[in-house]
This record gives sequence, structure tokens and C-alpha cells, in this order.
Amino acid sequence: MDDYDKIFVGERIRQQRKALGLTVDEMAERIGRVPKFYADIERGQAGMSIGTMLKICSQLKISLDYMLLGKSNCDRSNETELILSALNQCTERQRKDAYALLKLFLTATQ
Repeated sequence: MDDYDKIFVGERIRQQRKALGLTVDEMAERIGRVPKFYADIERGQAGMSIGTMLKICSQLKISLDYMLLGKSNCDRSNETELILSALNQCTERQRKDAYALLKLFLTATQ
């Protein structure tokens, strides 16, 4: 792969950042970059080094494959990422309720 589609990569990054409830400023701080540069990455107007890619993936809890290509190494990993993203948007009480429902579901389907 000589290059990557910066616009699609930026969109995936933005979607995951929002799913985790983070602001542009928070993400920029977490990866050690200025907010303008980070915002340019999300808009597809700036490329990034491998080091920056890895920092973003780590902070957003996504794989490099997903960030660059839009797919995970396996479907199960992607499902786990989607579940975690949804849970990260919940309050503590909602997470406890979701866990209780999951336990009930697993017991009922065994």
C-alpha cells in the first residue's frame, strides 16, 4: 500500500472518537499533537506518521487495519469493538444493567 485514503481514515477516526465521547482537544492532547493538526487528520486534510497512527489506534481502541482499511482482522474483534463503543457511551448504572442483561441472556441460551 503506497498511500491511504485520508478522508475515509479521518471519518473512521472521527466516528470512533465521538463514540468514545472524546473531544478533538482531548484526543490531540492524548496523542501529543496540537488540536488543529488532529482536526486536519479527521477532515482528511493531513497525513500522519506511523507513530501517530499507532497512538490514535491505541487511544481509540481500534486496530490499524480498521483505521486504514475499514475492516478488522476478524468479525469477532469488530463486534467486540462495537459493543465496547456502545458501553463507553453508557452511564455506570446503564453498564451494570447491560451486564445483568447479558448474564441473563447467556444463562437462558445455554
